[in-house]
Amino acid sequence: MTSNANQYTWAGRFSEPVSDLVKRYTASVDFDKRMWRQDICGSLAHARMLAKQGIISAQDLADIERGMAQVAQEIEAGQLEWSIDLEDVHLNVEKRLTALVGDAGKRLHTGRSRNDQVATDIRLYLRDAIDDIQVLLKQFRSALVDLAEKEAATPMPGFTHLQVAQPVTFGHHMLAYFEMFGRDAERFADTRKRVNRLPLGAAALAGTTYPIDREFVAAELGFEGVCENSLDAVSDRDFAIEFTSACALLMMHVSRLSEELVMWMSPRIGFIQIADRFCTGSSIMPQKKNPDVPELARGKTGRVYGQLLSLLTLMKSQPLAYNKDNQEDKEPLFDAVDTVTDTLRIFADMAGGITVRAENMQAALTQGFATATDLADYLVKKGLPFRDAHEAVGHAVKAAEAKGVDLPQLTLDEIRAFCPQVENDVFAVLTVAGSLASRKHIGGTAPEQVKAAIGRARQRLG
Repeated sequence: MTSNANQYTWAGRFSEPVSDLVKRYTASVDFDKRMWRQDICGSLAHARMLAKQGIISAQDLADIERGMAQVAQEIEAGQLEWSIDLEDVHLNVEKRLTALVGDAGKRLHTGRSRNDQVATDIRLYLRDAIDDIQVLLKQFRSALVDLAEKEAATPMPGFTHLQVAQPVTFGHHMLAYFEMFGRDAERFADTRKRVNRLPLGAAALAGTTYPIDREFVAAELGFEGVCENSLDAVSDRDFAIEFTSACALLMMHVSRLSEELVMWMSPRIGFIQIADRFCTGSSIMPQKKNPDVPELARGKTGRVYGQLLSLLTLMKSQPLAYNKDNQEDKEPLFDAVDTVTDTLRIFADMAGGITVRAENMQAALTQGFATATDLADYLVKKGLPFRDAHEAVGHAVKAAEAKGVDLPQLTLDEIRAFCPQVENDVFAVLTVAGSLASRKHIGGTAPEQVKAAIGRARQRLG
């Protein structure tokens, strides 16, 4: 029994050792060791608080700080042997610290539990992850703005229902994604506020009898406040669910862009080319150039959706307070972080490797009667009620379709057969350039407005 007690910090109450199968089943060190920096950071803040409050001695604090510095060096160098017998990152770090500094290491855990310790580590980890994601989001959004600026006046068909609708510019189209990813950045910033609250001090579930100073620890770690209820502090993971929800929304936007990139690169459409470094070939068809990066991003979107559902399901039936179920929060969370950061990093680079094939976009605008709405608006300005104008243009489109031409190829007399109010100036309205130029309000696709929007976008990026 003595050897078992030495092996586990909690083993004094047990009469037989844990089976090897249970060790493997319950251990988390293989995945939670990535939080070692946050664990050490949180422990040092806790130790400084204990010393400030006179709960441990100044010498104990000095020993802990010296020992933790060495532990960090060993982990950085890959020298620490992570043990499954010690279950998790917290006990592995504490065990090594104790081996280095003796009793001071054993005193470190005074006034806290692994329950509030892991909740603190996760929040510190997520805070760092959000900050990293925000940097990558800014880089990606900047790359989208660069692409939009380059193609601010390049006409392309705008679609609804995947049918040609009205002319827009490629720059305007890219700025739509800039806005989407901007809202993602706002969501992460808002989530960070709720992540950035300190659970440490809640101990196992009820707080602690020691005279701790939670506000001091919060200030040391850069938290904006403390979790007000000890039961809630250790047991809920809604902040992790909120973070993963933000990840899922971001990946939904990535997937929408990816779908368009894949379609646009198809030879049947041919609107863009993606740089070779983001594509692969076929093992059998030598002509193939496959847009693997956006295709895989679509698939990885489902992966992040799954992680969100995992976390929601994990929490849905848990009674207060902490339960072992919560060990399962980390792998979905870590995977969501990894997927989003890798995706943003590669998409920021890929955006700079997109070449627009303007001639194909221009050719596509001759199909689908893209300026039909402009003709209806023209008639309204001539005094025709919009519903009547809509019907008249519908007849004109039907006639052009039967003739196999676009609206601008109809003669003035042919258009007048359906719209008597039409004059010679109608053909300026029916051009793509005229259609674009007429939408010159804020948010419109007129090239001058796209360029103005690019200027505002750069100001928002800072």
